[in-house]
Amino acid sequence: MPASLIAIRTAAGSRQRGWLQVWGQVIPVALGRGGILANKREGDGGTPRGTFRPRRLWWRADRHSRPRTLLPVRLIGPEDAWCEDPADRHYNQPIRLRGDRPGDRLARQDHLYDFIIEIDHNSRPRIAGRGSAVFLHLARPNFGPTAGCVAMTRPAMLRLLQRIGPRTRIVIQG
Repeated sequence: MPASLIAIRTAAGSRQRGWLQVWGQVIPVALGRGGILANKREGDGGTPRGTFRPRRLWWRADRHSRPRTLLPVRLIGPEDAWCEDPADRHYNQPIRLRGDRPGDRLARQDHLYDFIIEIDHNSRPRIAGRGSAVFLHLARPNFGPTAGCVAMTRPAMLRLLQRIGPRTRIVIQG
């Protein structure tokens, strides 16, 4: 049975670190370099405050076996990216990179995007400049800040994936 609620809060003493709570477990997470912000803007490095739903899991099949999850799953291919250009009609949506088209490439050399939980931040309606590509993904080895996402260790992500479903509420608080 999926969790009904996941709560994410800032850790005391560091706006770039936090705690994710689900089913009585507390998981350390990295947050955006700007901390948790109520008025998220493109490029501000903030993790958006609010209540969100997970949409799907994006996953690197070339690096990991398919994880157990109740979320819809989509493989990450070499041309998959996310549009971060507020002037583009595909802003804050997945795109295919061809040629020199800009975008946040999902098939990264590092392992940060080996598992991405897409959330519904700035999706209905999409408002240009209000933030794009806000995900739950894997953390850097030093738990360095993200560009606005919530990041965790691989073991924590795999445990979370077993407990999250499309109806789970993700509440990000300051």
